[in-house]
Amino acid sequence: MFSKACEYGIRAVIYIWSQNKRGIKLGVKDICKEIDAPEYFTAKILQSLAKQNLVSSTKGPNGGFYINEDQENMRLLDLVVAIDGDKLFNGCGLGLKHCSENHPCPIHDEYKAIREGLTRLLSEKSLKEVASQVASGKATLSRVLNP
Repeated sequence: MFSKACEYGIRAVIYIWSQNKRGIKLGVKDICKEIDAPEYFTAKILQSLAKQNLVSSTKGPNGGFYINEDQENMRLLDLVVAIDGDKLFNGCGLGLKHCSENHPCPIHDEYKAIREGLTRLLSEKSLKEVASQVASGKATLSRVLNP
């Protein structure tokens, strides 16, 4: 449902926040290792998010990515829209340009309900809320490996 860029971006920002509370600024290499994402691609995503002021970064030996106080209460919806745009929330499930209430595609009503549910979920969940689950160990961003 989300693009790979969006998946990596959400995971990266959640991980940055979970480490930020420990006073740690993270480099791309460390972030990517933890969230199992490609470095170059993730770096471009994080640079874009930094330009949009959804994450912060500093250069230099003690630099890295971090979340400031203004950013920690952002909604996951903000991240998704910043990376993938809003087509997921108002586009046709079949990708038709002229799908509407008056001229619906074959899955219009069902997809509309899914779209509204996803919008509600991402609007209600803050970065702080989901990252706290990771920081406390209640949720993970790492691959789950079979023992």
